[in-house]
Amino acid sequence: MAAARPHRWQTLLAFAIIYLVWGSTFLAIRIGVREVPPFLLAAMRFVAAGLAIYGWMRLRGTPSPTRREWSGVALLALLIFVGDYGLVFWAEKRVPSGITAVMMASIPAFTALSEIFILRTQQLSARLALALLVGIGGVAVLVSPGLGEGAIDSSGALALIAGAVCWSVASVLMRKVPLPQSKVMNSGAQMLAGGVMLALTSLLLGEYRGFHFAAISSAAWLALVYLIVAGSIIAFTAYVWLISHESPTKVGTYAYVNPVVAVLLGYFLGGEALGARTIAGTALVLVSVVVITTAPKRKVDVTETVRDGVELAEG
Repeated sequence: MAAARPHRWQTLLAFAIIYLVWGSTFLAIRIGVREVPPFLLAAMRFVAAGLAIYGWMRLRGTPSPTRREWSGVALLALLIFVGDYGLVFWAEKRVPSGITAVMMASIPAFTALSEIFILRTQQLSARLALALLVGIGGVAVLVSPGLGEGAIDSSGALALIAGAVCWSVASVLMRKVPLPQSKVMNSGAQMLAGGVMLALTSLLLGEYRGFHFAAISSAAWLALVYLIVAGSIIAFTAYVWLISHESPTKVGTYAYVNPVVAVLLGYFLGGEALGARTIAGTALVLVSVVVITTAPKRKVDVTETVRDGVELAEG
């Protein structure tokens, strides 16, 4: 007997969660890093969320990754959580949350470049080349001074670009390294491993020196709880449920909506500027993302690979 179709309200609720919650995590990060060192805050988020998801899957009888699979998990965790999320948290001490979200939306552009020049699973068509130029132009607009907005911190902007590159490299390696068969266990293990690596990175950077947990305000604690529960557990659960009931193309529309949500929340709730530069840069990046993610692929869809591997709320 075929499985019953979910109620429409369930589907709409799941979409609302991944659209709004994942889009809002950038503002929550911005609030948190005002008081908590960035790599430490990221470590707290992902150790807690990773333990919850990993533990839940073990209780359900899902086997733990093998030693060989843990090696693949560790490599991807280093790139995704230290190289991408760690740099995003670090950059948000310097760059507005809305612009951070839009710059991270450029990940498909870097992934497409990896497919073209590393995997060679995609050809550089005129359409794709134009989309890449538009996306790069959008990022250039976002980091440039003028149009009524001040200059973006250059070190923060470079960190975000480096983070996007790390994610794109991870998406390429995801097809080449051994990983757990269960997508949920894979993600939980990567969160947990990544959280531990972030904690070690925080220690090496000296973030613990002079820092006292008792000094964290209730607003920062609430931001952290929101990131753990809503951003990494509830939204991820909604994503996994959606991907089993809707097409990856429909579910992937969150990549177009999240940056818009982040920009609007940053403006209305975070007091961030929303001028012509931000609007123009956002529009260019989103046009580029839409064209790149809908372009025909020669072999495999790298965007789906990223979605199926680790979708933990980019933010």
